[in-house]
Amino acid sequence: MCTYDTETVEIEGSAKGPDGWFEVTRAAVYVDHPHHAPFGHTLNIDFADPAQGPAARVAVELTEEAARALMAAIQAALDHAPAGLASRSAPV
Repeated sequence: MCTYDTETVEIEGSAKGPDGWFEVTRAAVYVDHPHHAPFGHTLNIDFADPAQGPAARVAVELTEEAARALMAAIQAALDHAPAGLASRSAPV
């Protein structure tokens, strides 16, 4: 069952697509039928820069288990790094 619920968040970062690196300013997260993954439904994440058009997008389709493992890995990586090291205000 598709929920049609989409969570969007403004982000700051970069992603690599078929034409190279580009800025990403938004992430959309939703559960729906995947386009490529061999499952009935997946958690889908689209990293995009809408200002650059539809080509500036990287999509990820994850099982629920993989998405939860990714959340835990992100939390652990941030918890193990010094506070603020990956912050936008950290020195380059």
